[in-house]
Amino acid sequence: MVKVLFVCLGNICRSPSAEAAFIAEVKRQGLSSEIAIDSAGTIGHHAGEKADPRTIKHGKLRGLEITSISRKFDSKTDFATFDYIIAMDDANVRDLKILDPSGMCHCKIYKMTDFKVTRTENIVPDPYYCGPEGFELVLDIVQDCSLGLLKHMRQKHSF
Repeated sequence: MVKVLFVCLGNICRSPSAEAAFIAEVKRQGLSSEIAIDSAGTIGHHAGEKADPRTIKHGKLRGLEITSISRKFDSKTDFATFDYIIAMDDANVRDLKILDPSGMCHCKIYKMTDFKVTRTENIVPDPYYCGPEGFELVLDIVQDCSLGLLKHMRQKHSF
């Protein structure tokens, strides 16, 4: 089984959106038994909380079920457990690399937009201080990038 972890700052907006979008696409393509999916934040400020209500609302409008509970990235277990660690922006990538001072797991760290198909953005912007359009933009980006990530994984893992 291939394991994917989506990471943003607080794990209440972007990474839960990416997790839900990727789960939906994996299910749609019949690969749920091949891929395990989770999300985390680089900080633990929201640990134990549900996703931001706006994230849940906008996901639901697209048929996405956002049920994840926020947790902090655990460098001791997450680097060992996950094959793909997908960050939402450059700061998240930097923070993850800092948590891996040996550099042994840098090859597992990607940026979500590394897998974009039709989008032009180079990051998934944080919608926390935005209106509804910010949450919609996040979903536009992560749904597009989920297609690209799954295509990459299908080629690399032959499923």
